Amino acid sequence: MAVPIRTAVAALCAGLVAALCTTAPARAEQHQQAWAVSAAAHAPRARISLDDATGTLSLSVSRGGRTVLEPSPVGIVTEQADLSQGLRFLHRKDRRVEERYRTRSGKRLERRARMNETRLSFATAAGARLDLVVRASADGVAYRYVLPADHGDVLGETSAFNLPPDATAWLSTYRVDNEGQFARYTAASAPTNAYSDQALFATPGGYALLAESDLTGSYSGARLAHTQGAGAYRIQLADDRVRAVGPLATPWRALVTGDLATVTRSTFTDDLAPASQVADPSWIRPGTVLWTWLAGGRAAGQSLAAQKAYVDYAAERHWPYEAVDAGWYFKTDAWDTTDPDWRTNSWLPELVAYARAKGVGIIVWIHQRDLDTPEERERWLPTLERWGVKGVKIDFMNSEAQSMLQWYDAVLPETAAHHLMVDFHGSTIPKGVQRTWPQVMTLEGVGGEEKRTNTAAHLTTLPFTRNVIGSMDFTPGGFQRVGQRPDSDAAEVGLTVAYESGLQMFAGTPESYDVRPLARAFLDQVPAAWDDTRLLAGQPGQEAVLARRSGDRWFLGGVYAGAARTARVPLSLAPGRWLVETVRDGADGLVQDRRILRGGDALTVDVVADGGFAALACPWRPGVTTCYR
Repeated sequence: MAVPIRTAVAALCAGLVAALCTTAPARAEQHQQAWAVSAAAHAPRARISLDDATGTLSLSVSRGGRTVLEPSPVGIVTEQADLSQGLRFLHRKDRRVEERYRTRSGKRLERRARMNETRLSFATAAGARLDLVVRASADGVAYRYVLPADHGDVLGETSAFNLPPDATAWLSTYRVDNEGQFARYTAASAPTNAYSDQALFATPGGYALLAESDLTGSYSGARLAHTQGAGAYRIQLADDRVRAVGPLATPWRALVTGDLATVTRSTFTDDLAPASQVADPSWIRPGTVLWTWLAGGRAAGQSLAAQKAYVDYAAERHWPYEAVDAGWYFKTDAWDTTDPDWRTNSWLPELVAYARAKGVGIIVWIHQRDLDTPEERERWLPTLERWGVKGVKIDFMNSEAQSMLQWYDAVLPETAAHHLMVDFHGSTIPKGVQRTWPQVMTLEGVGGEEKRTNTAAHLTTLPFTRNVIGSMDFTPGGFQRVGQRPDSDAAEVGLTVAYESGLQMFAGTPESYDVRPLARAFLDQVPAAWDDTRLLAGQPGQEAVLARRSGDRWFLGGVYAGAARTARVPLSLAPGRWLVETVRDGADGLVQDRRILRGGDALTVDVVADGGFAALACPWRPGVTTCYR
């Protein structure tokens, strides 16, 4: 029965999309009710329209009088009510949302959310109720459905985003692990396919990044279904049927919009999410991590001696964490969790104590299947906390179905209760979770350093897509992978700043760092928490130069795709004189340049083909000779 229901909903949605795309110019002659929502005069403006003849809703977005989103269908279908048509307006309620909050990781720690909210209430002829809640801020528009009464299971949405057909699009084909490559199309020319809901478009009204927020196990994850030839991207849920009991609030369907700098530094998806559920987050400490998987593989994960050597190196470099990856508890080891004495047979407590004495915290990898029941979590999590483990890297969820989202709902409060930071791999992408559960330091959900199919164009797209919506565990720094990565050594250094992650996993071997002392010295300086983030220069698929501030120092990371060039980067930091120390590619390896510039000057850097750079800037005064500390 599920397939026919889903097919019917999809057909209804496709019909609404086609109608809205093909009849929009004539709709002014029809009788409509319309409502506008905006945060300020020059902010994005949402317009919600109700067609009195059909009772269907649409939503459009403009910015500065120019189109960002064309009229797009809005609606949801349950087993008891079709809330996508036959609607009549009941009433409107407005409120101002202003919140200040602090995060433990991300683009900046101190946040302020300011949004106008409009709740539009509708009903069908049979009395079924639908509230459409719309929020608008300076950098985005979002909406969600609220069903005040129990309408049974959700069979689908008719929601879609109708982009201008010739808008340039950067899309990633949908995968359950969200690790697809980004490619460039136009909104209409993209091949018929399902795409990840982190899609970026360049519209007449500015850039527009589609996103989702406040996704929990009460609902199902979304992807974008597209048919080549039109600019429509329909919401397709991971489940044919979403189980729902009682009132329901769906996730936010969000659109981050503005110029590229505004989109890049936006925290809109976090702003939409519920407040933190962790009363005392003082134990949550971001930091850089010596990650041992690409450095040593499973053999390293099975060797206490090898792990101690990695701890020694992290301690020498003052990197706060070392990550023990897959292999440390498999049956090929000396112990496994089916052994009644598995807690005493493990060498991990010895490693944790060894690392603690050297000022290094231990992060451990664990497969989701070993945490998928309450009994397993009760066996693992208290034990890891008692041993002194600082965090867990949980892998292979590979689903955004409702059942897996309900697993996330269970594991999040439990890891917080046991003071374990979390890195999700093989996972969903961040959809506001880092605000609600700040122990989530990072998520994979990206074609990262492990992939051998990455391109420089993909690398230069990520700061404007995946990393906009939350921390991204790309794992940069794999210098030993020469020939297996598309970028230069200097670009690889720059990625440690261009990409934000609350646990910034360095993927290189100690030997690869030691033969690149300039890279190693820069990594020693890199923090994993930032006071501010700015885009200095960028174009998706071509170049990305980001500046991130920690205290009075700015870290710069640049990555480029294409031919060698002399890059000119506006030093848009602050007035005054700055000492800028740049690491770039030279003829025989990495080289460092020092110069004194004024805020607003152009920083010029010679960049090799598919290259990049890293830089550190600090206020200059007589006697200051370096920004390194």
